[in-house]
Amino acid sequence: MTFVSILYGLLFWAATLVLVGGVGRRIYFYLQIPVPLKIPTTPAPITQSGVVWRMFREVVFFQSLFRANKYTWLFAFIFHMALWLVLLRHTRYFMEVGAFLSFIQPFGKYASFAMVFGLAGLLARRILVDRVRYISAPSDFLMLALLIAIGLSGILMSFVASTDIVMVKGFFRGLMTFDFHPLPASPILLLHLLLVAILMLVFPISKLMHAPGVFLSPTRNQVDNPREKRHISQWALELEQQQKTYLDEVKNG
Repeated sequence: MTFVSILYGLLFWAATLVLVGGVGRRIYFYLQIPVPLKIPTTPAPITQSGVVWRMFREVVFFQSLFRANKYTWLFAFIFHMALWLVLLRHTRYFMEVGAFLSFIQPFGKYASFAMVFGLAGLLARRILVDRVRYISAPSDFLMLALLIAIGLSGILMSFVASTDIVMVKGFFRGLMTFDFHPLPASPILLLHLLLVAILMLVFPISKLMHAPGVFLSPTRNQVDNPREKRHISQWALELEQQQKTYLDEVKNG
């Protein structure tokens, strides 16, 4: 397993670089997009504190999705809340397990079933609802299938074919210090880790970028005060400055 462990170590180093660099690059790209107009989706808050509260409701409770479609909201909410528990449980592979992590371990373990249930509902929606199936791209189905496969392989490791979690923790803690440690000889574990690495590699170029993108959406993060305050984007200010500089140069010969 030494060769396989080194191969997976290199794979996760590369996947981490792609994930961090790719997400950072996309966020930088989002920040550079000019927003010349006030376009908050009404009813919108008229104060900055109201915007913060609106974003909180949107990110935690998916308020706009709840208003639009209750069935889609239900499956999406179940998936995302279960995913948070699963991710918190997995932090034990990178840090020491304290009282909080010990407390959430059983909840995170069974949350995997809720996560797969939510994903199955979202996949069924894309298949069974005509209007949704019509606008769905192959990547939409593949991304849901990838997430379901990750969840199912994790469930198999927890309830069917257990693996040595001490060795797994040693492997990932070793990657953080550039020190290779062997992985357990478990085909299900290797499949699970391979699927996770693939998800990390495709995340920056997928629709999953809506996770950080929602915070940068002008329809959500703008204050609805077009009458009280003139909205001038940074892009417009820079253009105005360039025009002023050009006119001064022409005026001065």
